Amino acid sequence: MSERVLFYVQHLLGIGHLKRAAAIAAAMADAGLEVTVAHGGAEVPDVTYPGARVHQLPPAGIRGNDFSNLVDEHGNDADDAWRARRRDDLLGLARDFRPDVVLFELFPFGRRQFRFELLPLIEELRSWSPRPAILSSVRDILVRPVKAERETEAADLIAKSFDEILVHGDPAFVSFGDSFGPADRIADKLRYTGYVSSEIRTGREPAPASGPGEVIVSAGGGAAGLPLMQAALAARPQTTAYGLDWRLLTGPRLPEAHFRTVVGLAEAAAAKGGGAITVERFRPDFPQLLRTAALSVSQGGYNTTIDLLRAGVPAIVVPFGAEEETEQEDRARRLAERGFLQVLDESALGTLAGVIDAALADAPRRRAMAPVDFALDGAARTAEIVALHARRRPL
Repeated sequence: MSERVLFYVQHLLGIGHLKRAAAIAAAMADAGLEVTVAHGGAEVPDVTYPGARVHQLPPAGIRGNDFSNLVDEHGNDADDAWRARRRDDLLGLARDFRPDVVLFELFPFGRRQFRFELLPLIEELRSWSPRPAILSSVRDILVRPVKAERETEAADLIAKSFDEILVHGDPAFVSFGDSFGPADRIADKLRYTGYVSSEIRTGREPAPASGPGEVIVSAGGGAAGLPLMQAALAARPQTTAYGLDWRLLTGPRLPEAHFRTVVGLAEAAAAKGGGAITVERFRPDFPQLLRTAALSVSQGGYNTTIDLLRAGVPAIVVPFGAEEETEQEDRARRLAERGFLQVLDESALGTLAGVIDAALADAPRRRAMAPVDFALDGAARTAEIVALHARRRPL
């Protein structure tokens, strides 16, 4: 019988971590593990978990962009009865599945709103004999918490209950301690896996490039992607890329009214001349599309950034501009310093045309660069580490 892994995944706004979790789940299944994903957010049809079983918990969301205000699947404020139903569902799943490893996406560095179910689950797991391995899956750079004591709280829980923290990054590029203050306290539990690409084999390969490639404009999940789409279409006729085909990937979470706005702007722009313009919400083969692109213009989420590096495509990154969301800008600035991409502040989108021309002029240098000198095989390495825990073998 295959060793069993329970993978807790909860999303509230973006979908980047879902794509990373899907790649990890697929890699674990490929490694011969029996994987069940406890999925806590609303279903995202374009994100699947190949090889894994998905158990849907009562879906949680947030009101607007307020992460402190949980709502249930009907859009009502989450109450104690709903929390109890979620907790009991998760505990029942664990008891029935009896995993050898439990992997928590982001917790305890985030998902504090779900302590009502996660802390009881961890206590339950600690009472089992043999006790399953308890691991955390976390990206390379965290958003600094508003309250420093939350970092202390996370470090305390890790010291007490977690076997390892799987950091999906490489200290050759950025140390986890750069964004998590008490990293020294848990240094013996930090395990760097390398970066995880969102690429999963879909059976859908891009057509071979028949020309100079297209300009791909993407906004990750899309919840905040409208300004980038509007700026790209406004910049298009002012650029040397006017004659190229453009593909706009708005993201599945762009509101429908905003999506229709983008479609209308694209149709009007295409009618005036230049290359063709295609508007889509999502492409599961996005990493493959990048390999044949002339240029990428995107937000700076973890998955998109790693896909850009793997493709070696000339790129402009516009980090998400919310004041408290420092993670995208931090990673993008570091990569720009190494010459892998160009960064444009969201507040300067009006200058996008000039930056596009500069990036296209710089394309020969970018394409001639050596690959990055840090690990990009994080999904396979994560699966290997989890399998060792599941089989209780030396790490």
